[in-house]
Amino acid sequence: MTERKPLGASWESWVEARIRVAQDQGAFDNLPGAGKPLTDLGQEHDPLWWVKQLIKREQISMLPPALELRRKIEKELAAIETLPDETAVRRRISALNAEIAKVNATVLEGPPTQLGVLDADQVVARWRSRATDRGA
Repeated sequence: MTERKPLGASWESWVEARIRVAQDQGAFDNLPGAGKPLTDLGQEHDPLWWVKQLIKREQISMLPPALELRRKIEKELAAIETLPDETAVRRRISALNAEIAKVNATVLEGPPTQLGVLDADQVVARWRSRATDRGA
């Protein structure tokens, strides 16, 4: 049970005494961030700082689904260039096409997608030409 403040003691003196006891017991030793500067010190206070940190930490997207899909397709097409073989490329394209079809059929908010599925043969041909340029 938590220790209660004695009747005759002021809150300040009682709290200070509790902090002093905790310090003597080592409760504040080796805390994470000890000796490091405070981040964002000196910057203007932002009331939504915690939301922005959550979005950054959890990599949450605030884009409408159609725009998020376009961003994902761009990243995936760039990643496809580094894949080792054609089977992996076709598998990745198939997964992307399934996602494009799902978003086209289900998204109701934001701008319409209007994205067609990717032509696997064209993407594979582009992958082959870039693989040859890299010397693979």
